[in-house]
Amino acid sequence: MSRAARGPRIVFWRHGQTSWNLESRFQGTTDIPLTDQGVFQAQRAARLLGGLRPDLLVSSDLQRAARTAAELAMVTGLQVHHHEGLRETYAGEWQGLTNAEIRARYPEEFEAWAQGQPVRRGGGELATEVADRAVPVVLDAVEKLPEDGTLVVVSHGGTIRTMIGRLLDLDPALWERFGGLSNCCWSVLGQGVRGWRLLEHNAGTLPQPVIGDET
Repeated sequence: MSRAARGPRIVFWRHGQTSWNLESRFQGTTDIPLTDQGVFQAQRAARLLGGLRPDLLVSSDLQRAARTAAELAMVTGLQVHHHEGLRETYAGEWQGLTNAEIRARYPEEFEAWAQGQPVRRGGGELATEVADRAVPVVLDAVEKLPEDGTLVVVSHGGTIRTMIGRLLDLDPALWERFGGLSNCCWSVLGQGVRGWRLLEHNAGTLPQPVIGDET
């Protein structure tokens, strides 16, 4: 993505790898740290994103996102603004379970979710509720950008999907059509005369696999 592009840009950056990603455990709002590999991923990606000369950096306050954001802060000198509203989807009883355990214990709920129905996974949040709390944080930050500025939002795969879907004004039933983000990969939205547009998706370290809550 060229910094020369006109208009504001939002870079949605997923956090680095955690041990629960590797174990296919649903993290949700559970506060899991990065692995050593996750720190390395964040450092590598930060060097690339630093080249965009971002103007503002906001992050989920969960440590896997906050540590990822800290690496970009060290490269750019930006302050990280942490927000609870950027946390991953709260998934109640699903949190801490592996994909296989969720399928076994909650087969009907899992199947409904897999088919794209609005489901409170584990008794947690709906995707639209996640967007309701996350998107205002992003739009407030966009208002603080200089002309043609770049905002980096460090968050989580599921939450990033909801934010992209909401900002593109897509029906929530279509949000799952966005493929999951690999650890420390990012997607970019740019604003034009017709609203927000998706410029890049899952960029950065392809072809890394998508692991964790998205599998």
